[in-house]
Amino acid sequence: MTTSQRESLGVGLLGVGVVGSAVARALLEGRTQQTVPGSHPLVLKQAVVRNLESERPVPRDLLSDDVASVVDNPDVDIVVELMGGEEPASSSIRAALKSGKHVITANKEAIAKNGDELIALAEANGVRLLYEAAVGGGIPIIGPLSSDLLANKIQSLRAIINGTTNYILTRMTAQGEAFDDVLADAQALGYAEADPTADVDGWDAMYKIAILARLAYGASVPLDSIHREGIRPVTASDIRNAATLGYTIKLIAVARLEEGGLLVRVHPALIPNSVPMAKVDGVLNVCEIEGDLVGPLWLQGRGAGPEATASAVLGDIIRVARAPKTINPPRKLSSPPALLEMSDYECQYYLRLVAKDQPGVLAEVAGILASRSISIDSVLQMDSNPEAGTADIVLTTHPAREREVQQAVEQISAVSSIEKFASLLRIEPYGDTPA
Repeated sequence: MTTSQRESLGVGLLGVGVVGSAVARALLEGRTQQTVPGSHPLVLKQAVVRNLESERPVPRDLLSDDVASVVDNPDVDIVVELMGGEEPASSSIRAALKSGKHVITANKEAIAKNGDELIALAEANGVRLLYEAAVGGGIPIIGPLSSDLLANKIQSLRAIINGTTNYILTRMTAQGEAFDDVLADAQALGYAEADPTADVDGWDAMYKIAILARLAYGASVPLDSIHREGIRPVTASDIRNAATLGYTIKLIAVARLEEGGLLVRVHPALIPNSVPMAKVDGVLNVCEIEGDLVGPLWLQGRGAGPEATASAVLGDIIRVARAPKTINPPRKLSSPPALLEMSDYECQYYLRLVAKDQPGVLAEVAGILASRSISIDSVLQMDSNPEAGTADIVLTTHPAREREVQQAVEQISAVSSIEKFASLLRIEPYGDTPA
């Protein structure tokens, strides 16, 4: 019996962790049953778990530890992949699509690394591949970029899309705490993983902005084309200095059309306190979208957590139930933008140097910057240490090119009066900046 002949659609879950459990409960409780004419009722047919002995909110007779029990099950029409990680998730998605099954996933890594192939495979087999939950948790970002904004030329995407790093930076800003102390608390509270690498080193945000950039610009964005930096180097001193200058430090993910092409980047940046993004705190996520027709859009909400993520997964399941034959191919451009290198990026910069507290140091640094056509916007002397005979020199620059700034940093680091080149952070360009 074909899907169109059935009175219901069978759902198979790959993974019944915290998100999978929330999805399973919603299906078993009938929360997804729609009254919209033509909508197919949804029935949970099978769920795959690693450990059959663990307690799950799924009847025992529906549990299996074999992925094939879902992927090859003729009664399953929709495969919901919630295992996480690139493998075996990507292989399972691939097999399900080839079997003619719709796939819903929250797997940012699988989509970021294999999205081009998987999207093409879904189209070739006439099924839907939906992944709203892969970016922004319960915030609807994928849907608008895939459909509502297709008439727009997207000028830029700028987002805070990792709740763990936003929580850490918010705590460091509000309470002046050190990174390591806040990270330990975040792990104790469950906001950070035991191994926080994916979050604090920017991998999670990189996967997500790769997905958004593909949708917004119709271009394949290989991960090695994205500039990535995490928040480990950001110190309490940098946060205090930024506040003095009128900024807040956030980990941002940006895809923006610059002169000559598209630049995609993830890094901590100084955000002017006068703009809304500076006030997005805690574990919240936000995405600013600028379209040529619609203008600026602002999407904010819970970017993670089982309930928020399950909300997005269930929304995708319901979309398939309402229109199982509707295929929405992603934006495709005949001439997608070229991908730019970070070395050509131009913005203002924040530099912090630990220097010997003696005459002539600033003049020497200024001379190096000038030799690279970098002009100084402001100078602060902070955190003097009389015992060590040092002080922090904090500089901000006028707009300068990344390549020139990096070369200047190498020269300054070699100066004998510079004890340490402590920080290099970018100042995110906005229309209004602190005076």
